[in-house]
Amino acid sequence: MNEITKSTDTYFVGHPKGLVTLFLTEMWERMSYYGMRGLLVLFMTREIVDGGMNMSAPEAMAIYGIYGASVYFLCVPGGWIADKLFGAQRTVLYGAIIITLGHYVLAIPYDKTFFLGLVLVSIGTGLLKPNISTIVGELYKPGDLRIDSGYTIFYMSINIGSMLGFLVCGYLGEKVGWHWGFGAAGVGMTFGVLQYIFTRKDLGNAGKESKLSENEDQTRYLTIFKWTSAVLGLIVITGFFGFWTIEPALLNQLLVNLIFIVALAYFVYLFFFAGLNQTEKNNIKMLLLLFFGSVLFWAGFDQGGSSLNLFAKDYTDLFIFGWEMPATFLQVANPLMVVIFAPFFASFWIYLGRRNLDPDTPQKFALGCFLMAIGFFVIIFGVEAALENEKAGVRFLLITYLFHTLGELCLSPVGLSATAKYSPSRYRGQMMGIWFLSSSLAAGLAGLLASKSLESGLPSMPGLFNQIIIALVVVGILLLIANKFVKATPLDNEK
Repeated sequence: MNEITKSTDTYFVGHPKGLVTLFLTEMWERMSYYGMRGLLVLFMTREIVDGGMNMSAPEAMAIYGIYGASVYFLCVPGGWIADKLFGAQRTVLYGAIIITLGHYVLAIPYDKTFFLGLVLVSIGTGLLKPNISTIVGELYKPGDLRIDSGYTIFYMSINIGSMLGFLVCGYLGEKVGWHWGFGAAGVGMTFGVLQYIFTRKDLGNAGKESKLSENEDQTRYLTIFKWTSAVLGLIVITGFFGFWTIEPALLNQLLVNLIFIVALAYFVYLFFFAGLNQTEKNNIKMLLLLFFGSVLFWAGFDQGGSSLNLFAKDYTDLFIFGWEMPATFLQVANPLMVVIFAPFFASFWIYLGRRNLDPDTPQKFALGCFLMAIGFFVIIFGVEAALENEKAGVRFLLITYLFHTLGELCLSPVGLSATAKYSPSRYRGQMMGIWFLSSSLAAGLAGLLASKSLESGLPSMPGLFNQIIIALVVVGILLLIANKFVKATPLDNEK
């Protein structure tokens, strides 16, 4: 193996040099993604005279759910493409280029190109997202205590990028013009592509090659890829020209059902038909447990871009010294808090690990769920204040985002690390895709919940948030119970 890939390289704050490349690539990708996402529901629900698409809130929530679900659903074939065809490094590059094109298409002020842009961003993210996370794991040797810390530092890039996106794209979108915000996302992603091209050499052999076994034929996989791409391309093109349409709420429901079936089928395949040994099967049990914990957590978290975003825009006092700040600025709170607290969590996990006190991964997940439940409990008081006074104070959302952030740091980087550590090496890219599939299922569920629960506007929000609280508390308790019976063992990163 290349020494850059498999060494005790401490170039970047005690971590391998290649982490810089991945950190900056992820930062720019997340800048573009969250910058656009922060505008999405607001743009769709604004009246045409305000430059929007004049959709109802339930319809916009359904489309938001479809988009979020599609982005992460496509991480599964994205992982497969890297494992079987191109390797993670090249797949990340292809994905970054497609994302860039998608954002520039979104910048065109035309309804049909808007949806085409969403499709391109979804495809590109599916190629990039699972594979860049896989490469992070391959920078470390098996058993390297730095890996959880490395993923936490990598996670900081996500949040630095999202802060830039919310501030730059949010301001331009709400104050100058919606499509200016979408175009700014494209410019940010262009920086990401160029940076990756010029520093890719620092990754060494991490994620450079596909992970085919000796008895696998790449030609057959390439044929599958070409035919599948052709069929999907035909579907997109015919939809673009209006040959077919579908009700957003129905499509969201169908997509959620499909994602659930795909995820369950894949875990069944791995456990019974993939030829795994007993240690690997035990790890699959752990990853299945974490998968469902992740789904419930992110279904709650994704309310930040939908129901909580609308609450900020329509029912929160946004005036500061006579100036009304864009609603998207409030979403900066979460990534800013992540950047502040992530170094503490990174150091804290290492500190506990060296003393054999580090909580098991399911315990960290459970803590994350409980903290998020507290956040939703707080925002219910904000809704009551808005019902009484027409507008709620900003403090309710800020406190809510604080608890959501603390929960996120207990779950998200730890989940990425667990997927890298516990997945069988020949399925690591696909398993990273499955990890993101939990976010896909969560996004679809979040869209369904919001679209069905917000038909009456503000008065229906407490009911939505109470449902989420109950689900989070229940899944947290189940994770703690299951932790006593499910154990996993870190596996080698070798091909």
